[in-house]
Parts: sequence; structure tokens; C-alpha cells
Amino acid sequence: MKSNKKLKTMSHIKFKQQTPRRNNFDNFFNEFFEGEFKPRKVARTSSVPAANVKETKKEFHVELAAPGMVKEDFKIELNVDLLTIRAERSEDKEKKEEHFTKREFNFTSFERSFRLPENIDFEKINAKYEGGILTLEIPKMEVEEEAKVRQIAIN
Repeated sequence: MKSNKKLKTMSHIKFKQQTPRRNNFDNFFNEFFEGEFKPRKVARTSSVPAANVKETKKEFHVELAAPGMVKEDFKIELNVDLLTIRAERSEDKEKKEEHFTKREFNFTSFERSFRLPENIDFEKINAKYEGGILTLEIPKMEVEEEAKVRQIAIN
């Protein structure tokens, strides 16, 4: 007899993020424009934002730390049972002085996916972005458990 147990937990899927590569040419210009005597720490890291997932009897509550973004930077997509959160932000800074122009480009993006269980009310998923935190409320539905004992008629 085959059991039809429904998946009741949520799992997440990590996607590899593309990281910008730096070369000697970049280093030369960074040192030239920022001055080699200026003490500085350059740490360019790219990572997928941290997420907190909390499950209650009524819902899943997901918090994603993404400071420096605005809500228009996010795209949240639901494809069957796969919830994908994408964000892209680009910035272009230009500084002009008498003898030179300094122009910097900055591009930040990430993608994070979560496989949702079958007992989710997909129509009522809610998201908000406030104070650098993207919050998703993913409500659960009541799922009727199949009867484990059944009577079989004798012919």
C-alpha cells in the first residue's frame, strides 16, 4: 500500500552567485585615484543574503537581510512550488575635478530560492521591505489527512 504523506517543511536552494573579478589593471587605477598613502581596507565580497525562516502553526515567516536596496530592486516569483527572490541594483558615481574624472560603477545582484511545501496558501503570500529587511509571510492551509484505516468490502 502506497503512502501519500505530504511534505510539510520548506527547503531552500542556493544558486551560485557570479562574483566580479579584479585584475592588476583595476588595482592600478584604484591605487592611482584613491592614493597609495591613504590607509584603506578593500574587501569586496559577494554573497547571498542571510535568511531567517520561522515556522508557526499558521505560516512560514521569512526574513532576508538586504540593506541598501529599495523595494523596486526586488522581483519575487512563484513557479509551481518554487519561490524565487531576485534583486538587482546598479549605481553609477562620477566625480569631476580640475585634472581628472573618476567614475565608478557598482552592480549588486542575488537570487535565492525556496521550495515550498504543498500545504501553502499560494494566493495569500505577502511581502514587504522595510529597514533593509525583506519580509515574506507565507500562510499555510489546512490539509485534510487521509484516513489511515479503511474498510474493504468482501465480494
